[in-house]
Amino acid sequence: MAQVDLLRFLSLAAIWGSSYMFMRIAAPGFGPLPMVMLRLGGAALFFLPWLLRAPVRPLLRRNVPALFLLAALNSAVPFSLLAFSMLRLQAGFCAILGATVPMFAVAIDALWWRHALQPGRLFGLALGFAGVTVLAWDHFDFSAGGTGWAVLATLGASACYACAAHFGKHRFAGQPMMLPAAGSMLAAAILLVPGGIATWPAHAPPPLDWFAVGVLAVVCTACAYLLYYKLITRISATALTGVTFVIPVFGVLWGALFLHEAITPRIIAGMAVTLLGTAFTTGMIGARRT
Repeated sequence: MAQVDLLRFLSLAAIWGSSYMFMRIAAPGFGPLPMVMLRLGGAALFFLPWLLRAPVRPLLRRNVPALFLLAALNSAVPFSLLAFSMLRLQAGFCAILGATVPMFAVAIDALWWRHALQPGRLFGLALGFAGVTVLAWDHFDFSAGGTGWAVLATLGASACYACAAHFGKHRFAGQPMMLPAAGSMLAAAILLVPGGIATWPAHAPPPLDWFAVGVLAVVCTACAYLLYYKLITRISATALTGVTFVIPVFGVLWGALFLHEAITPRIIAGMAVTLLGTAFTTGMIGARRT
């Protein structure tokens, strides 16, 4: 990997890792749906010049249903679930649970597309979810004020991302890479408008919350997507998958540095086991060499 691509890779991991911190800051003041509406709306405005280009408009019209489905799976629903979980969970904790996306993707591949799982990947799935169990065991409290539903919401977001990856790969193959990214962002913003307006906070959020939402929209969403698609054209898919292992490290780091979140032995152990399981699941460890 060239040095400039390594810098892009680490920047992408650092940006996506920081998104958990900014969501943790903004979610209590705005509420989940208004925060996500502003995040997606800001990102859609960022992409608007490209979306308004004459060659792009026919592509948008032909793909409206697919773009709205992708928007729901890849942005509107998972962003809302994560925003809800941020009302109760630490940013670093949620970032580690986000490492389960590749495991859900492999599980969906096996269950939906009937692709046989190699023993190493099956072991990785078991190991990864064991890591999640270790990490979240004392959070599975479903009583009033408990964090159990927040944990399930975070895992549900990971499942949505995995479904979106499969759908986007098969539905938008051969299309310009910016079409699903920018088009689905606009569609997701439209989907969130009713809920965002209906639950708009009664009191104006403080300036720090507005700053956090602005960073989420422009940096963690729009710029991160551009960086991601730039890397797709520059490095292998296997190498890009490695960003999954770095995001939780940055998520925990930013949470500790700026939100004073504790890094406990349970968090370290849970992260290590979860990431090791992800490595086996994605084939980065235990893959057959030919």
